[in-house]
Amino acid sequence: MAAAASTAPGTGATTPPARPPAPTVASPRRRASGVLVTAVLVVVAVAFAVPLLWLLLAALDPGATLQLSLPDDPGLENFAAVLTVGTTVRPLLNSLVLCLSASVLTVLAATLAAYPLSRYQLRYGRPFLYTILFATGLPLTAVMVPVYSLFARADLVDTRYGTVLFLAATSLPIAIWLTKSFMDGVPVQLEEAAWTDGASAMQSLRSVVAPLMLPGMLVVGIFTFITAWGNFFVPFVLLLSEDKLPAAVTIYQFFGQYGAAAYGQLAAYSLLYTLPVVVLYAVVSRWLGGSFTLGGGVKG
Repeated sequence: MAAAASTAPGTGATTPPARPPAPTVASPRRRASGVLVTAVLVVVAVAFAVPLLWLLLAALDPGATLQLSLPDDPGLENFAAVLTVGTTVRPLLNSLVLCLSASVLTVLAATLAAYPLSRYQLRYGRPFLYTILFATGLPLTAVMVPVYSLFARADLVDTRYGTVLFLAATSLPIAIWLTKSFMDGVPVQLEEAAWTDGASAMQSLRSVVAPLMLPGMLVVGIFTFITAWGNFFVPFVLLLSEDKLPAAVTIYQFFGQYGAAAYGQLAAYSLLYTLPVVVLYAVVSRWLGGSFTLGGGVKG
């Protein structure tokens, strides 16, 4: 049925009915770009999926090699071989102690450092932030030799608390940046109300700001934990005793001389090594709900 023509008021003239918009047809160049982008994404996905698939299959294959193939006789022999106190249990406990301690220390220090940067108009606040930003890109190998010399003079080599301090210090610059961004989202009016009631700056930080930015502090803590969990170089240099080494360092024992390696046991150990991080991410992301909001804090 044809659409009825409308009459313009006061003129008596009729206006033609509006035509539906013509369907857009993608140009050949646009279609080619879409195909190219899809192909690149498929290649990237395969590049990530193939090593993960090899890891899963090799962990179930007692005679695993570097080739990606289905195991002839799948079993849990590799997991039984690596699930010992000296190989897996103790290194994982050492990693948990080091990473959790470094995360807590980093979050506390970053919160205290970010508070004046977020709440006060400091004269040298912006240069200080740029200095922190520069420190995030400083190669760790460039400072490891003087750090080891300093630790040797202070008798901190082969100590867990010395390693925790250095892991926290390496994560502190980016932690301050992240914490400041979360703290900027907390309304200052809430602190002003607390100040009116007689609270000090530290009391308002502890009772008002910290509870509101708790999801952000957890994000910083998780980021620090994951960074420290995968750090091989720092504990390898600073820790000498075998009973103090974390799992990131003891993984090298699966590589023998002349390039030989127990690939099946290495794959099983790698799965066990990544399990705590995966569980932590799943639990915290479910608890946070996938977002960080401060809704309802201030009413107009």
